[in-house]
Amino acid sequence: MISWEQFIYFAIAAVLLWVIGAWAAWRERTAIAYTSTILGLVVFFGFILMMWMSLERPPLRTMGETRLWYSFFLPFAGIIVYSRWKYKWILSFSTLLSIVFICVNLFKPEIHSKTLMPALQSPWFAPHVIVYMFAYAVLGAATLMAMYLLFFKKKSIAEEEYEITDNLVYVGLAFMTIGMLFGALWAKEAWGHYWSWDPKETWAAITWFAYLVYVHYRQIPTHQPKLALWVLIVSFLLLQMCWWGINYLPSAQGSSVHVYSMAS
Repeated sequence: MISWEQFIYFAIAAVLLWVIGAWAAWRERTAIAYTSTILGLVVFFGFILMMWMSLERPPLRTMGETRLWYSFFLPFAGIIVYSRWKYKWILSFSTLLSIVFICVNLFKPEIHSKTLMPALQSPWFAPHVIVYMFAYAVLGAATLMAMYLLFFKKKSIAEEEYEITDNLVYVGLAFMTIGMLFGALWAKEAWGHYWSWDPKETWAAITWFAYLVYVHYRQIPTHQPKLALWVLIVSFLLLQMCWWGINYLPSAQGSSVHVYSMAS
């Protein structure tokens, strides 16, 4: 059976493949970019599946386990963007961001026990977290686009580049909404109510509305494009608070039913 100690070998193999894919994209070697990136995803997801079997539960309980999924979905979102719009840099940025989360897991490993508290044994738990992690990764790609357009784009910004960012937000927000619905069904089964304005739920609502602000602001004919990009960056910062920042807020300690992710 696989153990957490073997993660470094899968991580190194996956990262090397993703780096080769990113390099190939810059060199306009499309076939190598696709092949290498997809192989890296297969290797990384292989570890997730083996951890799933070893733990006898979905690896979604601790922050370290959710970072596994985020590290996987970032290059996954990157290859989707690359295949659709042929943006060469997106694989590099998504790989770099994935490496950051992988390094956090390597240098700050968490205990991954088989124990799963009763509230997490709901069939809605796994789809809720997985859908959310995919939404976070896609919205992370949208944020990378926003930062690229604000800080690195030298020429005038084409409307097509804003449309790419918009499409990423639409997909991410759609999956976030589905994740919230799964979460409501999970909460009803686990705690008897769909929504209770728990600190985690409150920040989830704030994040959801923040992305709605971006979507609606972009529809105003007189909107300022760069201000919209800043709204998107702020929304992603709120997303980080919803994802892991809430665990460090005093208001959540002892009152939030979602702080179990900090437990071993």
